[in-house]
Amino acid sequence: MQSWRRTSLWLALSASWLLLVLLGGFPLLRVAVPPRPRSVAPQGWPHWLDAELLQSFSQPGKLPEDAPQPPQAPRSGSCNWGACFDTSRCRGDGLKVFVYPAAGPISETHRRILASIEGSRYHTSSPTEACLLLLLSPDAPAEECSPVPPWWNRGRNHLVLCLHPAPCPWTYQLGQAMVAKSSPMVDSFRPGFDVALPFLPEAHPMRGGAPGQLRQHSPQPGVALLALAGEKGGWHPAGADTSACPWDGRCEQDSGSKQAQHRETLPNATFCLVPGRRPEASWRFLQALQAGCIPVLLSPRWELPFSEVIDWTKAAIVADKRLPFQVLAALQEISPARLLALRQQTQFLWDAYFSSVEKVIHTTLEIIQDRIFGASAHPSLLWNSPPGALLALPTFSTSPRDFPFYHLQQGSRPEGRFSALIWVGAPGQPPLKLIQAVAGSQHCAQILVLWSSERPLPSRWPETAVPLTFIDGHRKVSDRFFPYSTISTDAILSLDSHSSLSTNEVDFAFLVWQSFPERMVGFLTWSHFWDEAQGSWSYTAERTNEFSMVLTTAAFYHRYYHTLFTHSLPEALRTLADETPNCVDVLMNFLVAAVTKLSPIKVPYGKRHQEAAQEAPGGPRSGPKSQPSGPDCINQMVAAFGHMPLVSSRLRLDPVLFKDPVSVQRKKYRSLEKP
Repeated sequence: MQSWRRTSLWLALSASWLLLVLLGGFPLLRVAVPPRPRSVAPQGWPHWLDAELLQSFSQPGKLPEDAPQPPQAPRSGSCNWGACFDTSRCRGDGLKVFVYPAAGPISETHRRILASIEGSRYHTSSPTEACLLLLLSPDAPAEECSPVPPWWNRGRNHLVLCLHPAPCPWTYQLGQAMVAKSSPMVDSFRPGFDVALPFLPEAHPMRGGAPGQLRQHSPQPGVALLALAGEKGGWHPAGADTSACPWDGRCEQDSGSKQAQHRETLPNATFCLVPGRRPEASWRFLQALQAGCIPVLLSPRWELPFSEVIDWTKAAIVADKRLPFQVLAALQEISPARLLALRQQTQFLWDAYFSSVEKVIHTTLEIIQDRIFGASAHPSLLWNSPPGALLALPTFSTSPRDFPFYHLQQGSRPEGRFSALIWVGAPGQPPLKLIQAVAGSQHCAQILVLWSSERPLPSRWPETAVPLTFIDGHRKVSDRFFPYSTISTDAILSLDSHSSLSTNEVDFAFLVWQSFPERMVGFLTWSHFWDEAQGSWSYTAERTNEFSMVLTTAAFYHRYYHTLFTHSLPEALRTLADETPNCVDVLMNFLVAAVTKLSPIKVPYGKRHQEAAQEAPGGPRSGPKSQPSGPDCINQMVAAFGHMPLVSSRLRLDPVLFKDPVSVQRKKYRSLEKP
């Protein structure tokens, strides 16, 4: 009797447990995106299904036909970074790349690739000085295939770039050459040696590129939850009904797609279902990133682009097309906060690495340079957080704390001291009063005088409580933004000999900069605008509420921007700034805005100081109501950047006690009181 009761109780519990699984199993499925540190080992695809939860639907052993296989070495050999690349050729100033000249006509994409390398800091015209020799896959027909290139050396230290299937078959073995290929299959990809590229269409822009399409934090009412990439192009919106699986022909056709029109534009949905085929899937994948639509990759067999450094678990989801009901239920269960994080990451990755041919090629070269540097390479945080590894140079630092845009993320603050850099380039008296005013600041650590004048350096200078150092310039305006080793602080106060500031103005502006260390904080402003009559960009110095640039005659910014200005900007832009002095202010503001996507900050400037700036003899700056000379430089910079990076603002920060009805003696910044 007791045995019968125990058996009955056991059967009842088992039935209850089975019913619980059937009724409540679906809400238990969650997208799991664990953090994954960057390592030399291959990262592979992001795994989003928890193994234990997956077992409640199907055992892994029941689905052996599409089980992922470990990456295998391609038939061309078993090369790896240590065996097939000679790093001894890469001594000196970073990665230097030589590009083999084209033997015949080339496509528009190849022309853009060549231009993006030749105008970059990576390029060298000497194959003997190059660390890496780059060979483009041929566009010629088979009868015009090129022979083995010179300096081939069995492919050692070579990178073969294959953006499309080559119409010309290789007449020689690739040997020890690395291959950067669009959408490579996982069974032929060599992790840590080859580079996975995205599929680039012929119309992909050379630089700049279209911005991301995410304009709000949450989808508008009525926006489809899912968008499915069509087999013949375009996107189809799909409903969220779990009784339909629009990517599986065995399921009923989704009712939402019957009423929708075929979409040729970017998808407007929360999730974009991308099939596992290539190369179409790779291009659909990039479209989803640009649209801010979270890619859901269905059983893919191609390597994700730049998977060696990009943590795709923060932006994409990999699903199994054999479990359609579970996938749809899991997508509906993702929290709004997680959706926002995934969508924001898609926008960052698109803008940082995929929006132009130049960014794709530079990312490829930066990955190879990281392999060469080894311990001095970018950490994973710099690759996967704005502004990205292309704008966080490892030659400056590999610690996120040293960059101006990671203080908030790291929970740190910049140090409480600044270095004043005074540029003396035009004839006139030495800036003695300016030195005394700056030296009186409690936050000043040192004063550097950059002497670029043709007149000899005076022998007498005022005594200051802070060190006074003199630097001999090269008579170029761009000398002001060279990363001098004598600069000992993160903050730089950029001045010229005709600037006029009080100690209180300097102190307040520095405190403002400490709260916004990634931005420029200045006193005099310019603003840009689109000139409809001329059909071009222009800028003005008229005193208005709106501004987009601060003059570097008196501005605080982080010293890292000196490194970016000197080592990241194309040489043609620095030459333009030297030839047209007014352009140097525009160029520095372009650079900071392109990195931060933010506007500068204006702080109050005394009326007497503004009048002094107007009367500065021979100075390159115009008065507040005049038009800066040489406005064409702004259009040349827009063409070089590929877009207009400047951001307009109306924000001006003033001292807290600026208008408080207290006595003058109690005001912290008494000299900033309006007359």
